[in-house]
Amino acid sequence: MENRTGTYRITDFSVSDRPRERLAALGAQALSNAELLAILLRVGIKGENAVQLGQRLLQKFGGLLGLHRAAFEDVCKEKGVGEAKAAQIKAAIELGRRMASISPEERPCVQSPADVVALVMYEMSALTQEHLWVMVLDTRNRLISIERLYKGSLNTSMVRVGELFKAAIKLDAASVVVIHNHPSGDPSPSPDDIVLTRAIAQAGKLLDIELVDHLVIGHGRYVSLKERGLGFS
Repeated sequence: MENRTGTYRITDFSVSDRPRERLAALGAQALSNAELLAILLRVGIKGENAVQLGQRLLQKFGGLLGLHRAAFEDVCKEKGVGEAKAAQIKAAIELGRRMASISPEERPCVQSPADVVALVMYEMSALTQEHLWVMVLDTRNRLISIERLYKGSLNTSMVRVGELFKAAIKLDAASVVVIHNHPSGDPSPSPDDIVLTRAIAQAGKLLDIELVDHLVIGHGRYVSLKERGLGFS
């Protein structure tokens, strides 16, 4: 039902169909992405309710990952959004990113590639350029820090291996995990990735700082070079 302002509100839905009421009754996990966005948007526009508006945004930007990557200005420009709603969407996504990232107080323990991926996948899979990060670990494999070192088209000639161990030496760390992403979404290691892994592993032996693994992150997928025996001997 259209209200006096010509917009379509969530309150125009039957009670059982309202996203907020469904969330309260069934939990947030029961809602679709469009319904969760509708709760943030609150109102739609003439001819399009908030859920439909949320669905349009997901289609326009290619799902939640696309919204995560989209520039704030581009989201603002979408019909029915504007700065306030765009800010709410971006803020919610950032809260999700922080929830998925490290908490210094908790000092998560890294025992497997899956543990590494749980800490970085949300953020790294959304990056539009190649990045290289180093995860610094203590003697019990607890996370000390994540160092974000390189950005851009990476190759073995531009990466200074000594730079990868700088934080580990300063923090008296026991080991490191190297992670980089492939913006194409395909995490298959390149020949350069293998050469770089071998160089890092050899330097780590000299410094008595173990290279635990080198992971390549794609879109929802990853490859552990350690598991595949690439660059490790």
